[in-house]
Amino acid sequence: MTKHANADQMLLKMPSLRAVKCFVAAARHESFTRAAETLCVTQAAISRQIRELEEHLGTALFERVGRSVKLTPAGSIFFDAAQVSFINLAQAATRIRKDYGDNARRTLTLCCTPAFSALWMSRRLPSFFDENPDIDLDLVTTQNFLVMEPGVYPDVFITKHASVRDGYVSKTLFHDRIYPVCTPSYLAAHPEARTLEGLRDGILLNLSPYGRSQIAEHVDWGVWLAIQHLDIDDRPSTGSHYFNVNDYSLLVQMALNDQGVALGWDHLVAPLIAEGRLVRPVPQEMVLEETHHYLAYREESANDDALVRFRTWFLAQLDS
Repeated sequence: MTKHANADQMLLKMPSLRAVKCFVAAARHESFTRAAETLCVTQAAISRQIRELEEHLGTALFERVGRSVKLTPAGSIFFDAAQVSFINLAQAATRIRKDYGDNARRTLTLCCTPAFSALWMSRRLPSFFDENPDIDLDLVTTQNFLVMEPGVYPDVFITKHASVRDGYVSKTLFHDRIYPVCTPSYLAAHPEARTLEGLRDGILLNLSPYGRSQIAEHVDWGVWLAIQHLDIDDRPSTGSHYFNVNDYSLLVQMALNDQGVALGWDHLVAPLIAEGRLVRPVPQEMVLEETHHYLAYREESANDDALVRFRTWFLAQLDS
């Protein structure tokens, strides 16, 4: 009962939404006349609503300057809060009309890592939109799948967590294959990179673990070379650069710009290799057979038409 009482008290303390709407229009246009034209009411109606709002708040919200008006300090504070609230309401109304209205279009919310979004999704999404013109996608990227911002409830996760959240069904996709990649021109200029020792001593572009604490395993050059029985610490102390960054998309772009050798995750760089933009300087690779990527989707929506179509398209893309 207490919760209901508190909620009712909050509503009783709220000013009239009609008055707030008039206030926002007047603040945006710095004119009661323009606000009246925008809302298709009389200037007297605007003045009356704002006067009632000022009485409710107990302070002036505008200073009258000739034919225009200017927000007072209190008015500025209230305008910032009111404008954000109206934007949120307008966005919610748009989503409801789109998803539940008479001519509803379905919207699916997807969640994946920034690297998967940039290197895998971006090149394939046009085919999804071509095949499904009545489905819109909201794509959310994160490295932290276990803690999402309030109000974000993805329909689909593409993640390395076998159980990302209660109420989701997980389908096993693939495991990681990791190998060095560089451009053909970089390899031509640095033929020593064709050997493991030459690779170790050359310009290495490394994926930092910073901000990736939720990933079960982290593979960097130290780990990859250790699997090949080489020690990263044996690099010459005055040798080539060792560049560290936690943004994998940037790392791949640097490799594409002839700036060194990066570790390539096969599902992300294989198309670039197929196009000839990247090559594998050595044949060795690291295969993580015990860890997988997963497609997780809402169990309650498993038979939803839009979700079924996305799932079918996504798995077909993997097979191709």
